[in-house]
Amino acid sequence: MDKEKLEAKLSELPLYASVYLRPDELEFSQRIRHICQTECPMFDKSWACPPAVGTVEECREKCLSYNRCLMIATITEVSDISNIEETLATRPEHEAVTNRVRDLFRQQGVEPFILSTEACTVCSRCAWLDGLPCRMPGRMHPCVESHGIVLIPTAEKYGLEFQYGQNVVTWFSLLFFNE
Repeated sequence: MDKEKLEAKLSELPLYASVYLRPDELEFSQRIRHICQTECPMFDKSWACPPAVGTVEECREKCLSYNRCLMIATITEVSDISNIEETLATRPEHEAVTNRVRDLFRQQGVEPFILSTEACTVCSRCAWLDGLPCRMPGRMHPCVESHGIVLIPTAEKYGLEFQYGQNVVTWFSLLFFNE
């Protein structure tokens, strides 16, 4: 992969940050999965969510099977971050940027494994609910939290602000690949 070419293209995107890291720098925790299980309405309803993604240990092994990871972040402003509907309405913009970065990887012959913000909304009804394989595996990106990843320590390690105040939302994606 030509990193200089990729960096030039990334600079054209509305990214707040992009950081290369080793997957073994990420922290995996069962407590994040517990939050999915107890608080997320998408638990057991999508191929992008637990339990379909596997155990935290299986997710960790998959992520560590790659030797590099590109963490990208976008930020957007909302009138009130506690308004969950308004906040979530900004997610598609981040997903569009994530897909553009995916396409940049693909243009260089690299197929990244992507974790992002979605519980997957590609299909109107997930095939998981019917016991069928995912209909759009190339478009579906499991969410970072579904894999038990605690992202805040990694963001802090690289000097990335996670919270800017009441009106700024920060979205992250991880693109795993092999060099």
